[in-house]
Amino acid sequence: MNDRQTDDLQNAVIYEGADLEALLVLENYAQWIVDCFRPHLSGRVIEFGAGLGTISHRLRPHVATLDLVEPSSTLIAPLRDRFADDDAVSVVHDTLENQVGRQADGSLDAVIMVNVLEHIEDDAGALREFQRMLSPGGHLLIFVPALSALFSELDRIHGHYRRYHRAPLRRLVEAAGFDIVRLDYFDFVGMFAWFLMNRALGKTEFDERLVRLYDRVVVPVMRPLEGLIPPPLGKNLLLVARRPANGT
Repeated sequence: MNDRQTDDLQNAVIYEGADLEALLVLENYAQWIVDCFRPHLSGRVIEFGAGLGTISHRLRPHVATLDLVEPSSTLIAPLRDRFADDDAVSVVHDTLENQVGRQADGSLDAVIMVNVLEHIEDDAGALREFQRMLSPGGHLLIFVPALSALFSELDRIHGHYRRYHRAPLRRLVEAAGFDIVRLDYFDFVGMFAWFLMNRALGKTEFDERLVRLYDRVVVPVMRPLEGLIPPPLGKNLLLVARRPANGT
């Protein structure tokens, strides 16, 4: 990634800082994501784009060590403060691109990214690096925005290069040397809400009152339903992939 692209990512994450404050109220939603990852969490784990630690603090009870990488100078101080008393958590102010170059082969048991891969122009290259960094049998846990038809001005402002579809994402991850464990669309109802608010109405900010209402009313209903019947489409995709145990 060149300097301009790094600046774009930095600016996008700084912009998201304000919205992340609003999204802190999405407690049920965040826990839903982490619970999907939970069976594959253990040992040495790294989370890229940790933000304010909304996902990170839910990961922490399930892992031995947790490295948090965050590129934003706006978000890094509160993230460090949040984990200041936990010696098993390391907070690194750096970009994904820089940090993967410093990570030793086979040094991790899981790599986690929630709403990060869409910020990376060379996502295929990043996935190959994650495969190298993981120990044989280690897991890649990813949550990304889905469906190019939902791409909005908010996506552009946040520095998203793309929204993903299931089949192309599967091919991309498999080409990087992973076995797919799970790849499902996520948040069916949110797909309609995003289209209305961000495509049709062109909203570029989150309304905390609506976010809180969605989290408290819609998520508790949709979570068990999607657990029984994975939706055919959704606002996001949730991926669990595994580096083959033979290390290839």
